[in-house]
Amino acid sequence: MDLNAHTARLREELIAAAALGDEKTQATAAALAAAVESSSRLVLLSALSELAAEISTELGDRTVHIRLDGTDAVADVRKNTPSGPEEPPTFEEMTGDISRVTLRLVEQLKSRAEEAAAQNGQSLNSWLSGAVSGALRDQMRGPGGKGW
Repeated sequence: MDLNAHTARLREELIAAAALGDEKTQATAAALAAAVESSSRLVLLSALSELAAEISTELGDRTVHIRLDGTDAVADVRKNTPSGPEEPPTFEEMTGDISRVTLRLVEQLKSRAEEAAAQNGQSLNSWLSGAVSGALRDQMRGPGGKGW
């Protein structure tokens, strides 16, 4: 499903609504429409992911996964496999002191991380925390890893 068609429709409707105003209102609406296009795509992807989760609960032995391929939302149905190693705790499940860190990412990488988080129904913060936890766990398992 091409998400551009849906974000373009949203942009067109916003611009059409602003057509009733003066030139400044129309220019503002056009700028706003362009600015929210990426966010709109993420909101659509999040809605599709929620729908996929609801459908997955009804299917039982299969799950529906939504992923972004360029600007296309792609759905695929997978057979559930026996559970493997236990998943790491989510950010919300972790206990202990919380430290704040500033992470600077290039915009494209940040957008991709936001999309991945949305696909998993997580906030960007939770998704990044899980990624760091997974990387540390993998490092500890590797040669010379000392464990936690």
